[in-house]
Amino acid sequence: MSISAPSDAEADLLGRTGFRLVELGKVAMAMADAALAEHRLSGRHLRVLTLAAAGVPSQQGMSARSGIDRTTIVSILDDLERAGYVRRRRDPADRRRHLVELTDRGAGALRTAADVLDRAEEDLLGHLSAADRDRLGRTVEKILDGPGAGRALPVVDC
Repeated sequence: MSISAPSDAEADLLGRTGFRLVELGKVAMAMADAALAEHRLSGRHLRVLTLAAAGVPSQQGMSARSGIDRTTIVSILDDLERAGYVRRRRDPADRRRHLVELTDRGAGALRTAADVLDRAEEDLLGHLSAADRDRLGRTVEKILDGPGAGRALPVVDC
């Protein structure tokens, strides 16, 4: 069975840079998630571990900074705490607030995840020249630093 040529509408959509970026993001995320899953981590686990390593102290701050809703943050932190990657405790100054601390084991998991993601990125981009990869990285950075990108991901100093 052969696949027919795309319709004009499909060709129009497939030709749009924004659509292709979304598709590339899906492929990159799927590759990263598959690689991380071998270590019982997900992209969300990694995001929260990274925030803990960066010193974002509270569950609420992590939610605001990552754009992940509070209920899901709690679930992710439950997973990470069971694995020994983070510790949670009540804030002595505000008993309603939970503080999050990265453990040594969590720091090790972050190092492992960085290696895993490097390999996944190499699998995805390895066919590009060093110059093309550098250009791609700079271009993506420009897009993310542009005026429209801030509307998509909430970033709050916590």
